[in-house]
Amino acid sequence: MGRTSNEAKQNWNKAHYTQVKVSVLPQIAAAFKEKCLRDGVSMASKISRFMSEQANISGVKKPQADPYGTRQRRCKALFGLIEQLEEILEREQNYWRNIPINLQNGERYEAAEHTATALEEALDILHNAYW
Repeated sequence: MGRTSNEAKQNWNKAHYTQVKVSVLPQIAAAFKEKCLRDGVSMASKISRFMSEQANISGVKKPQADPYGTRQRRCKALFGLIEQLEEILEREQNYWRNIPINLQNGERYEAAEHTATALEEALDILHNAYW
């Protein structure tokens, strides 16, 4: 992972968490780490759960990561949006092309044509957004 990614994660953690330093005997730390590995959980989550239980705090939820917080996530979301818009455009074009000739001067025809054109322009812009 790049340096920028690590810095972003560190900044996010600093804004949402408080560090607690604990000194324990090495054999206790090693046994605890081994137990967490066997259980498939992080040491931090296990300690957080223990602290919540001891403080009688229930339902404390982990802060949610920003779904668009990284360029990679924004790009992935954009790809999903592009796919949806392409499907909508295809359906709108099919609707527009299948309007009977005697109705092609009406409002529905013009609205469908305008919608298809606007979607094509939007997709052109979105296709070039990250490239």
